[in-house]
Amino acid sequence: MNASTVEAKTRPEDLLPKEELDKSIARLSENKDRWAQLPVDDRIELLEQIKHCAMEVAEDWVETATREKQIPSGSPLSGEEWISGPYTLMSACNALMVTLGQLDGKGFLEDLPVRSVRDGQLAVRVVPRSVWDHLLLSGVKADMWMKENVTADNLRQSTASIYDVPAESRSGSVSLVLGAGNIAAIAPLDCMHKLFTENAVVLLKLNPVNDYLGKFLRAALKPLIDFGALQIVTGGADVGEYLCNHPDVESIHITGAGSSHDAIVWGVGATADENRKANVPRNTRRITSELGAVCPTIVVPGPWTNADIRFQAEQVATQKLHNSGFNCVACQVLVMPEQWSKGDQFSDVLVDTLKDAPKRGLYYPGAEERIDEFLSAYPDAQACSESDTDARRVVVALNGTVENELAQQKEVFAPVLSIKRIGGDTAEEFLRNAVTYCNENLHGTLGANIIIHPATRREIGEKWNEVIAELKYGCIGVNAWTGLGFLTVQTAWGAFPGHTLDDVQSGIGFVHNTYMFEGVERTVIEAPFRPFPRNLLHGSVTLLPKPPWFVTNRKADKLGRLLTRFQYKPGFLKIPRIFWNALLG
Repeated sequence: MNASTVEAKTRPEDLLPKEELDKSIARLSENKDRWAQLPVDDRIELLEQIKHCAMEVAEDWVETATREKQIPSGSPLSGEEWISGPYTLMSACNALMVTLGQLDGKGFLEDLPVRSVRDGQLAVRVVPRSVWDHLLLSGVKADMWMKENVTADNLRQSTASIYDVPAESRSGSVSLVLGAGNIAAIAPLDCMHKLFTENAVVLLKLNPVNDYLGKFLRAALKPLIDFGALQIVTGGADVGEYLCNHPDVESIHITGAGSSHDAIVWGVGATADENRKANVPRNTRRITSELGAVCPTIVVPGPWTNADIRFQAEQVATQKLHNSGFNCVACQVLVMPEQWSKGDQFSDVLVDTLKDAPKRGLYYPGAEERIDEFLSAYPDAQACSESDTDARRVVVALNGTVENELAQQKEVFAPVLSIKRIGGDTAEEFLRNAVTYCNENLHGTLGANIIIHPATRREIGEKWNEVIAELKYGCIGVNAWTGLGFLTVQTAWGAFPGHTLDDVQSGIGFVHNTYMFEGVERTVIEAPFRPFPRNLLHGSVTLLPKPPWFVTNRKADKLGRLLTRFQYKPGFLKIPRIFWNALLG
């Protein structure tokens, strides 16, 4: 029998490891109620064990991810893999232990400040809380804005309600998590949310792009696997299709592209069109999702110094180039004021910063083709990379003559940045015009950033919260990248509420959210406008130097390793070394 005959007789469904997949789901089904009824003290012990297991494989994990992502050996960029991998997983363990350890009477809510932000809307400040927050994230603030039905009076009833049911009466479910291919911590954090906030056992299917993480996640999450609450599998779209339609899978969470979500819900081709027209989903399970967006950064005019321009250019460059641009909240459209004397200087410094940023490759499939598509649509785009071995970086100017829907409606998922200039006679008028532009013209609602000088914000005064409320995004970063909202696991992570299966945009539902709030509308995270120690010259007393997630941080690799070890076992004696390297970054 020749090779062609074998190929002809082998159907795709014959290659599926159905028996193994069925066994994995059967094991989860057997343990779902046992997991739901597991005492809180036992859950805390499992989280502590996960930290130990993750620490044992952290070095190999980061080394492998760095190599697979084409980051040069010895580059500070490997710090990204520390911080967005083992560090964030351990952060989630620590934060969940805080919540679970104070479940009686929802004691974890006791010292969380609450306030009214607009028309009585409740906001809860979740960062800073601990002494470690004040030291390592000095000046960083994170608020959870609640939906209008959540008030200070019913906040306890709207938080961690699954634990209000007596343990012996709880029932579990089986959830499928479809992992993302870009950031290492996404899949395990999605699993943790399902397990600890929804009482669901989880079958995690890794994305083929980063399924090399399988052996590290199986090792790090071994306590959950041994208990029978988690199974990890790999495979392509055929495996995903089989699992999405498995009769014992009760819910699905996907992080990825909107097209993948729609294929699950509606099907593909003519079948999808018919199902949409009839409003009959082919998959009726509860499906939550995080699907990316065309994310904006709004630069508000103000009395910036040259040093301010350089620092904030590094901030925007990070928003674009972190993970080589393969982030669902990578800045894609930079919204600039037309009438700002420093506007051209800022854009020039930004282009230079993009050119000078550390070199790396384009590891995510299809990036070259997506860049080519943009270059075809915008022939006047400016190249920001100078060698064939470096990832191509492109800046696109959006103006009245070349503007089309591509840059505004399609997530590029590559190092392409578009600049849109908008008018406004005052900073407040520009900001309101920019908010309207983002809401009405850009696809998705996952994350938006605002960079604003403290003096300009003071000028806007009490209207500030009103402006923020009008910006319809699930995470808003003020002088911070919304990627920090992902790393800050206490906050909710997801699209602005209101999307539907038929128009899913950036997705439905939230994950992370280790305080287990229900009825969340958005996260607002804020960082100092200037880094330490330069901020001291302007009367600010925060202690945050150049953040370790900046692509320009020269000590990011060392800081990533030190911060991960700190999350593993926090202690005051570890602070001086972290702070010294942060100052040198």
